[in-house]
Amino acid sequence: MTGRYALDAVDTQERRWTGWTVLLTLLGFFGVVFAINGIMIFAAVSTMRGLDTDSAYQAGRMFERDVAMAKAQDARQWQVDAKVAAAPDGVRRLDVVVRDASGRPLGGLTLSAVFERPTDRRLDHAVAVAEGSPGSFHGNAELSAGQWDLVIELSRQGEQMFRSRNRVVLK
Repeated sequence: MTGRYALDAVDTQERRWTGWTVLLTLLGFFGVVFAINGIMIFAAVSTMRGLDTDSAYQAGRMFERDVAMAKAQDARQWQVDAKVAAAPDGVRRLDVVVRDASGRPLGGLTLSAVFERPTDRRLDHAVAVAEGSPGSFHGNAELSAGQWDLVIELSRQGEQMFRSRNRVVLK
């Protein structure tokens, strides 16, 4: 029965919550919440401008032109196939093949390709491409893994003939 007496000997004083204890606890809790929110807001604002286009007004004015170009592009029925492969040295190789509606290679075109980062325009990377044979373009780019938008534009004598934007996931 000595164990029973040992438990009785322990001082079991209750800790009382006073008004000052509650006030300091609440101020400490909300102080931590506000500090973390401040850090997160600073990180979000400093890394993302929040703009998808430089001028919404100009983008709206160009809408009709863009619709007409899209209809003309659909009427041509070009087949544009792009592949991104990892080279042994870590560089990504972009291969683009352009064919007309009947499947013949299209020559005499100028191709521009840009890998755009969906989350940060500062990481966009233009690819220098060269035409190997009519309708066949190749280029190399040093890109990190992740999601990219591949924007391909084909033009002939300065006139844009084709434009596509496709999401590419690089591993």
